[in-house]
Amino acid sequence: MKMNYKFVDFIPDNLEQGYIYISLEYNTAIHKCACGCGEEVVTPLSPTDWKLIYNGESVSLSPSIGNWSFKCQSHYWLKNNDVVWAGKMSTKQIVEGRKEDIERKKRWHSQNKSQNKILKWFKRIFKIR
Repeated sequence: MKMNYKFVDFIPDNLEQGYIYISLEYNTAIHKCACGCGEEVVTPLSPTDWKLIYNGESVSLSPSIGNWSFKCQSHYWLKNNDVVWAGKMSTKQIVEGRKEDIERKKRWHSQNKSQNKILKWFKRIFKIR
């Protein structure tokens, strides 16, 4: 299955199946679930969430999209506009994946705080505004 893309300023009220809408201003991509269930899938774009790759012709999202809160529990990748179905995950795998996600976010934010402290110290020492 192909997923078309549209870069938008604002997410439209009515999403079209088979399209991913990307708002760079709001660092968000949204689409209807690739399984066809009609659920809206929101993928925030950030260092701790999803990464968007746009090569001028196609888009990819990483990591995979696991819709564990939806009835369908679909799991897929978006690679070069193609929906690539991933295997079903057990409840244990889903719980472990969520734990890993939380830990990765904690590590990133912890490192970012350290970098900000160093930057503030550097600015203070060298009187940089």
